[in-house]
Amino acid sequence: MLVAVLTAALLSTPTAAARPAHRTYTGTLDGAEYLVEVPGDWNGTLVLYSHGYYPENYPPPPGFVMLSTAEATAGWLLDHGYALAASNFARPTGFAVEDALTDQIRLLDWFTDTVGRPRRTISSGMSMGGGIATLLAERHPRRVDGVLSQCGEYDMLGAWNASLDLNFAVHTLLTDGTTDLVRARDPQATVDALHAGIQTALTSRSGLARLSLVAALANIPGWNSAHEPAPADLWDRIRAQAYWVDAAYVQGTGALGRVDLERRLGGNPSWNTGIDYRRQLAASGQLDTVRQAYAAAGGDLAADLAALGAAPRVRADARAVARMYRTGVVRGVTPVPVVTLHNTADGGAVADQVGWYAGQTADRQVRHLWSERGNHCAFSTADEVTALRVLERRLDTGSWPDTRPAALNAAASRFAPEFHVVKDLTTWTDRQRPPAFTAFTPAPSLRPSR
Repeated sequence: MLVAVLTAALLSTPTAAARPAHRTYTGTLDGAEYLVEVPGDWNGTLVLYSHGYYPENYPPPPGFVMLSTAEATAGWLLDHGYALAASNFARPTGFAVEDALTDQIRLLDWFTDTVGRPRRTISSGMSMGGGIATLLAERHPRRVDGVLSQCGEYDMLGAWNASLDLNFAVHTLLTDGTTDLVRARDPQATVDALHAGIQTALTSRSGLARLSLVAALANIPGWNSAHEPAPADLWDRIRAQAYWVDAAYVQGTGALGRVDLERRLGGNPSWNTGIDYRRQLAASGQLDTVRQAYAAAGGDLAADLAALGAAPRVRADARAVARMYRTGVVRGVTPVPVVTLHNTADGGAVADQVGWYAGQTADRQVRHLWSERGNHCAFSTADEVTALRVLERRLDTGSWPDTRPAALNAAASRFAPEFHVVKDLTTWTDRQRPPAFTAFTPAPSLRPSR
């Protein structure tokens, strides 16, 4: 069903030239709710936006379709002549990548037939949607001209393996080890047991030391605020890590999240057979935090690593792994220019995802921009549009502009104060923050799929 709503009238002065009206389209395409906004002075560019991961118990509200990462970006883009389109996908919650790759192209087809063929299409998205935006360009290079991937995950198989490592370590070190991590008979009981183990561990230094080990196995940063500086205190850093482990990986992509994942893929795609957690810790960007914590707590790191080594392993289902490779791992072929925008201390889509993607791609086609903040997808409209302008400059001229931090911060600083609002997803609060573009090299991915 299609509903077209005119949201701006024609100029009322009889002698004035009629100005095309702003058009808003809402409806569903094969079960996928969509929202399309076309300004009256459309400049010919369409931004096709892909949303991130919604847990099954937290679906988007009815009628809500994200058009941008920062809330004010959609309005800014419309005011500057960009058309916007986004779908919630036929099944908006869970690991919706396969649905998205079909539904977003279906929406693009609809847009071309109904509104007109875009002069340029930018595939954008956040978190899981950043990976979707990249996959869309890889699969449809004649339909997409460029990619703006924000806080994206590119190796989703690796990300789910990292999530398994976190749940496995909590399960082994902080619980009685009797619940199911995959193919769970009672997924809520598993989540409850692991959550309780984390809460108990937070009450003692020995428990905090173990939490630092858990977090280090997936490069989880010790900074979860988009508004405050990184914690200087060791134990505060570990508490920040524990928040991510619990909220994002136990309660988010843990046993409950795997119900949807396994249903979509026809089995469990994650494994830790053959994984040596001693070696994984040695390669972690959080190794120093673990050493400091165990020394301060008087803990036995060797014993805890031995416990991880001796614990029964989780095996994957081969068909599910193959399907995940096909749907959730980018190839890195970059047929069109790509800009990534990521927080240095993102705990929801860890920065090593960008490092992995950089290793798969041609430098001439990609630029990686970093914002020095904690949290997840902690960007202002000034950040988001500055990154978009970098991509547009490459598309317009064939050459990349200056992407050094000083140049990016200067560009972002030109925006009015209301466009510097950053949302903290932990507290769900907004605050104005100055631009924080920086140079950064992420730690290596600890569970790369290739």
